[in-house]
Formats: sequence, structure tokens, C-alpha cells
Amino acid sequence: MAFAPLSIMPTHKTTPPTSLAEYKRKRDFTKTAEPAGRAATARRPPRGLRFVVQKHAASRLHFDFRLELDGVMKSWAVPKGPSYDPSARRLAMEVEDHPIEYNAFEGTIPKGQYGGGTVMLWDRGTYEPEQRGEEDDEDILRAGYDRGDLKFILHGKRLKGSWVLVRMRRDSERPQWLLIKHRDAFADPTYDVVAEANTSVATRRTMEQIASGRSRVWQSDRDESAEKPVRNASLAKRATRALKGRKPAPVPAKKTASKRRAAATRR
Repeated sequence: MAFAPLSIMPTHKTTPPTSLAEYKRKRDFTKTAEPAGRAATARRPPRGLRFVVQKHAASRLHFDFRLELDGVMKSWAVPKGPSYDPSARRLAMEVEDHPIEYNAFEGTIPKGQYGGGTVMLWDRGTYEPEQRGEEDDEDILRAGYDRGDLKFILHGKRLKGSWVLVRMRRDSERPQWLLIKHRDAFADPTYDVVAEANTSVATRRTMEQIASGRSRVWQSDRDESAEKPVRNASLAKRATRALKGRKPAPVPAKKTASKRRAAATRR
């Protein structure tokens, strides 16, 4: 008696790639330097899941908190920014998914465009679920996101330790969450990280320097007030090498009184 071959169903749960249609619909990429983004993919990154926090001076100053999940950056606008105080409940308004390439964006969105204003790379690093099991990290994080209780550990330059995003309202246009620091070795009610960290983790520029389009200040042994600002680091390096290899200009000899009289006689 012949038996039909058994078909083994995969046990790993997969999720279709998240769409960036809403992100692209809101932007005119001929007018803004923001990345258009490639097609989202659910493939897990080889070096861990990434997170980024961008300080954004739009119509109102806020912080954009982004977690990589299913090939895109899940994003929340946090008006007051993150806090190391476990008793602080920071409102986080969920916004449209952003492309992975947004992790490297720092600059100015033109006035009149969606989100117009200055954007700083305020923090970045990797993250992981607070508790791990037999499931894949992204499956655990996705389940937490779906139920509105997303617990994770941040490994950033400024934000570290265990945090949670708790969804409060889901029926509004922008679902409302709370970003809360868990009580761990990194928690510190006295440390105001938003007030103390005012420069980019990528370029060390302030919001004012990013808005003016200038790169970090070029330090040299000459009077900087007489120098034109160097627009980026590569130009600064080339200028420094050129200055080191340049021979000093000859200093004209001072004319003596007799030479000045002779020159006047010739005229």
C-alpha cells in the first residue's frame, strides 16, 4: 500500500515585510535629503537589531525614538525625550515606519516639508528583548509590540539598560505609548540625560551647527577668526596636510633710511 509523502511544516513564524508607503506618501524626495528607503525585508540583520534616537527641532522640539523590527524602523515621537528616572512616564506617539537608512540621517528638512526642521543623531546602538526564550529575538519583540508591552535592553552611547514601551491607546490616529526606564543598574533619577547631552553622537555638532550646515569646528594653531569655515572633515584634513607641506613665505627685508631716500630719488 502506497502512502503519500509527509509534508513538514516550518515551525518558525514569519511576518510579511512592513510597507513604507505611508512614509513615502508624506515626503517629496526631490526637496528633502531624507532617504527614500529600499523595499523593507523581514530578514534578521547579522549584527543585531539597531535603534536610533534623533533630536528633531520641527514645529516643536521632540525626540524620535526608533527600533528596528521586520526590516524597518518602528518609530515614536517622544516630546520630552527619554528619562533615566523610572518614575517618569514619557509620552511616545507612534508614527509611520521609517526606512533602515534613516539611521544615518542628520541634517535639515526644508521648511514647508513634512517634519521640516533640524535633525540630530542623538543616540544609536543595538537592542535586544529583555527576556529571551526558544523563539527568535524578533518574534519575541514582535509579540511584545503586538500586545502593547514591548520590553527591551538598549546598548547605546547614551541610553543603556532595560526599558519598556507600554501602549495606552490604540484607537487614535497616532497610538499613544509610554516610554519608561526599568529599575536596574543604569536607572538614575538625578541624571537628566536630555539636558546634559546636547551634541550629535555622529559628528559632535550642536543643533545650531547642524542647522547652519557647518561641520565640526576645525582646530588649528592659527587664528580661526581669520579662517573660512571648513565644511567637512575631509576638507579639513586636506587643508591641514597642505599647510604642513607649504614653505613659509619669505619675509620682506625692512628698508633702511638710506634705501628709502635712494628709492625716492629714482622716482
